Amino acid sequence: MHIANRVRDYLIQRGVVYDVIVHPQTRCSQESAAAAHVPGDRLVKSVVLEDDNGYLMVVLPSTRRVRLGVLRAEMQRHLRLAMEAELKDLFGDCELGAIPPLGPAYGMETVWDESLENAPEVYFEAGDHEELIRIDGKAFLGLLGSARHGIFSAHI
Repeated sequence: MHIANRVRDYLIQRGVVYDVIVHPQTRCSQESAAAAHVPGDRLVKSVVLEDDNGYLMVVLPSTRRVRLGVLRAEMQRHLRLAMEAELKDLFGDCELGAIPPLGPAYGMETVWDESLENAPEVYFEAGDHEELIRIDGKAFLGLLGSARHGIFSAHI
């Protein structure tokens, strides 16, 4: 599998310039950062949460974790981790664990952590565990559109 079709189409439709970084197969974002020789705080990941109102994608650096209590309070929602079976259905063009941090490309409500705000460039998995996308940091935040943002993460 390569770049997920929805991700590729989303980037092309918005005229975003990107590079593809190929690396040995990995199992998680931290391994991908190491294999691609990319700083972990520049590798962006997604965490998909859910509640009775639907799904929410949280976008943050791979070196951070979601402070769920803070996010629940900020969003005024009783959020919990989405189940893997649901993720497989939602992101059918992606391998599990390589979900792109581009909720708008999948029609999903998205929030991003402000620790990403000044990143000069970011990298992210785009559907598989063997390639990363590299794009300008401001261009990446532009891809998230009008998504809410805040401070709701902590270093791992």
